[in-house]
Amino acid sequence: MIKSKDDLRKSRDRFPERVYTLDELRRARDLIERGHRHELQVSGSREFTKKTQEALKLIKEAGYYDFLRTYIREIREINGLSQLRECDSAIWANIYAVQNPVDAARFFVQKAWQMKNYIEGKMYYGHQGETFIANKAIEFLKDLEKASVSDEVKKKCRERIKLREENAFL
Repeated sequence: MIKSKDDLRKSRDRFPERVYTLDELRRARDLIERGHRHELQVSGSREFTKKTQEALKLIKEAGYYDFLRTYIREIREINGLSQLRECDSAIWANIYAVQNPVDAARFFVQKAWQMKNYIEGKMYYGHQGETFIANKAIEFLKDLEKASVSDEVKKKCRERIKLREENAFL
């Protein structure tokens, strides 16, 4: 089927369904550079959705929500290992990953940074990628601690920062 110029333009202005091929990566990068933000979807059980929304509130409070929506289009509950699905611009998470809202918020922001590096063609896995992401996780926790009005959230942030900084030397 031959597409009209309008159809071709519209398809180039839509974020690709999958971000897998070089052309799809280029289109995604171009749209992001022009300010694209996903309409973030959360799918899963009622408990998963509720817990994920709590984490998203913390992400908003820390000022990272637009960053998250730039790179992640969906957070989906799964029965398995929580992970970034680069080709889908999605985070697959199990119910255990969202039990603690501070940990879940950190995990979601961490995966958004990995997705950013993936789209930009930078190292997003292995020692180099994991070191970068660990530093971004600490940065997020510090920003959340500063922004939060909750003493409990501040305390959890400090505990996790301390733990991560201590583990950096192992």
